[in-house]
Amino acid sequence: MIAAMMTAANLGARVTGWGFVIFTAGSLAWSLLGFATGQTNLLATNVFLTFVNIVGIWRWLGRQRAYEDGGKSAEAASRRSRHPNLFTATGISGMPVVTADGRAVGKAVEALVACETGHVSYVVVASDGVGGIAETLRAVARADIRFACEKLELVCALDRFEALPSLKEGDWPAAPVAVEPELMR
Repeated sequence: MIAAMMTAANLGARVTGWGFVIFTAGSLAWSLLGFATGQTNLLATNVFLTFVNIVGIWRWLGRQRAYEDGGKSAEAASRRSRHPNLFTATGISGMPVVTADGRAVGKAVEALVACETGHVSYVVVASDGVGGIAETLRAVARADIRFACEKLELVCALDRFEALPSLKEGDWPAAPVAVEPELMR
């Protein structure tokens, strides 16, 4: 159960990878029990699961961890250099979204990028709700959001953000919806 919680929580490559280590220990133990008791179905199933779990360890403690570490090292190096500060594109997901005065609004769940230019078109922000339940998703235009190293900041009035229509699950727009001018800052 602990391993399942570690992998399902998606708290990064290391946590997920160690979840697979726990899964591997369990499948090895079940394989031994299957072997010792002559239960060939139990043995065969858990030998296969051991193989799957070893792939999970390689994927999450090997490759994905290396990707995350590389991105974090680039972020850290950019803070110490004359070059612009960086953050990873995958880091946008889960990044807090705040107002100009620092009040929490929600979290970013995705950024949509224009194929031809590579520029962010809009960021989907989840607000309200708890743990993804009863949350409201809104498409915030790139012009209405400022990227910072550890957060995204709304550069539009909170009223304008709240006036944005909520997105339907699985049916997001090709471009962010314009809001009435009287709600602009």
